[in-house]
Amino acid sequence: MASLPEQGGQVLAVFAGASLGLGAATQAALGDAATLVPRAAETAGFKGKIGSSLDILAPAGIAAPRLIVLGAAPEKEGEKVDYLRLGGLAVSKLGKAKKALILFDFAAPPEDVASAAADFALGLRLRAYKFEQFKTKQSQTDEADSPSPLDLQLAGPDKSALQAATAKIEGLADGVDIARTLVNLPPNLLYPESFAEKAKELEKLGVEVEILDVPALEALGMRALLGVGQGSARPSRVVVMRWNGGPKDAAPLAFIGKGVCFDSGGISLKPGAGMEDMKGDMAGAACVVGLMHALASRKAAANVIGAIGLVENMPGGGAQRPGDIVASMSGQTIEIINTDAEGRLVLADVLWHVQSAYKPKFMVDLATLTGAILVALGQEYAGLFSNNDELAENLTKAGTTTGEKLWRLPMGPTYDKLVDSKFADMKNTGGRHAGSISAAQFLQRFVNDTPWAHLDIAGMGMGSPTNDLNQSWGSGFGVRLLDRLVADFYEK
Repeated sequence: MASLPEQGGQVLAVFAGASLGLGAATQAALGDAATLVPRAAETAGFKGKIGSSLDILAPAGIAAPRLIVLGAAPEKEGEKVDYLRLGGLAVSKLGKAKKALILFDFAAPPEDVASAAADFALGLRLRAYKFEQFKTKQSQTDEADSPSPLDLQLAGPDKSALQAATAKIEGLADGVDIARTLVNLPPNLLYPESFAEKAKELEKLGVEVEILDVPALEALGMRALLGVGQGSARPSRVVVMRWNGGPKDAAPLAFIGKGVCFDSGGISLKPGAGMEDMKGDMAGAACVVGLMHALASRKAAANVIGAIGLVENMPGGGAQRPGDIVASMSGQTIEIINTDAEGRLVLADVLWHVQSAYKPKFMVDLATLTGAILVALGQEYAGLFSNNDELAENLTKAGTTTGEKLWRLPMGPTYDKLVDSKFADMKNTGGRHAGSISAAQFLQRFVNDTPWAHLDIAGMGMGSPTNDLNQSWGSGFGVRLLDRLVADFYEK
């Protein structure tokens, strides 16, 4: 059991369950000070429910400057405790604290202490993330309202189990943080070349990283992708990351991310209001990089390909025009109807390259692809489209488990006709109706018979609503979902 903080040191946080019950280790640590809890709770109306807290200043009998009692009783009788959310809530209740010790101890201990502790530790990390590297000044109010302490320790009856649980989630938490930071970075600092260099840092973890420059992309015939970036001064890139953790002859799992580092809309220029948010149009690529970090950190027993198409969609004298026809790597021709329907052009070439070169077991792509998915699903679910029921079901289950939820939408021949063109094999937009579905139909033309799923994360990857686990504009959506997909269904 970790020792209590010295005088003037850490804030102490403990848990109270139903009927204000305290764990045995908590009672032992508090000693006579445990009697403060029911007395203060009666005054404050604290019942021990999850999401509530009791703050006792200068508690008599212990050296901590504050004792924070966190509710751990489920809101409904018989409901299981969500330890991931509880970790996030714990950080949110620390307020002005800069140093804190949290006792992971309960009157009703979890059935699987190791799993609960890992979820709790992950919740702590996810909620504590901040993106403030460009703030040179901070007001006293901002500092006072800081949602996380500078120094946070986790203790409990089984110190070794807690240490193991914390170590288990570090790589995954780091992967989510990486994805969040990539989305949050400004476009003058994160562009195709610099993004590719950040992905190359994965080599430190044993990931093989190949960066394809413009001449290499031209040689491969990725003219759909290159067409998107031809109006920008920033040259396009494709990055292929390989983690070889499975049997040598096992087909890899493939994850593909849209990486439009800034999307002005091109010649089909977007409205000026809110255009700054288009720095986040690479959230799919950010997720793939974060995922590869997580998998490599825990030495995942699977072969995995991560591929990202990195472009900047800008207007200019060399920019692609509505009415242009381009030949994709597949040989299929595409009529450009709207240069703001650019993400699918990027994905088309990368999907074709991955399925041709690596013969994956399946492909999953992630993209902030359509505003239509926000109209359909809001910011509660990401859209799921797939040509394979088993893959779709596994993704849905992984989403339910992690809370990064997916909702499957239909596909079919009638929808596919929406992207037929009078002048080419297809056009890059199917019109206003069923916009997310017609985008998925477009992508399906570049996967052949490979099991494939498309995740439209436009409502989840950037500008995401704050919640108990995330206070950041960039959420890192998809890293935990896909890590769980691999762990639960595809590792040997």
